[in-house]
Amino acid sequence: MSKYELDFFVSWEELHKTGRRLAKTLHEIQEWKGILCVTRGGMVPTAIIARELNIRLIDTICITSYDGQSQGEFKLNKAPDIANDGEGWLIIDDLVDTGKTAAEVRRHYPKAHFATLYAKPAGLEFVDSYVEAVTQNTWIRFPWDMKLSYADPIVKGG
Repeated sequence: MSKYELDFFVSWEELHKTGRRLAKTLHEIQEWKGILCVTRGGMVPTAIIARELNIRLIDTICITSYDGQSQGEFKLNKAPDIANDGEGWLIIDDLVDTGKTAAEVRRHYPKAHFATLYAKPAGLEFVDSYVEAVTQNTWIRFPWDMKLSYADPIVKGG
């Protein structure tokens, strides 16, 4: 049995609105040197935030800990060499779940500002800014993980 009992579906439109809300919050904090994007989940939010804040200096930290819905070992490709422990930089990811990925990224850039669109209780201590809280037992279904398909009308069993 999965530890995720609920699904939270995010449309492209909702993702864009949430990204803009996060960008507004970040704009009010300070002017940023650049964005460190946590791949792959942070790529789309980073694009939205970079556009809204007119940030053109973007690098990636390639870290993975998920295999489907289960979290496994961390695989971290070389982290970008950013001075001063990341001070003045944004770290952007789609969500913070258990906080394990965020803690690993924070270890490399302790002074950077970590921001996510969505946050779960177990990971809240590792992020500085987020837009929406979700319960720990919710699996967030991002639009890049879904496809549209035909649905039969109710009268035909749909």
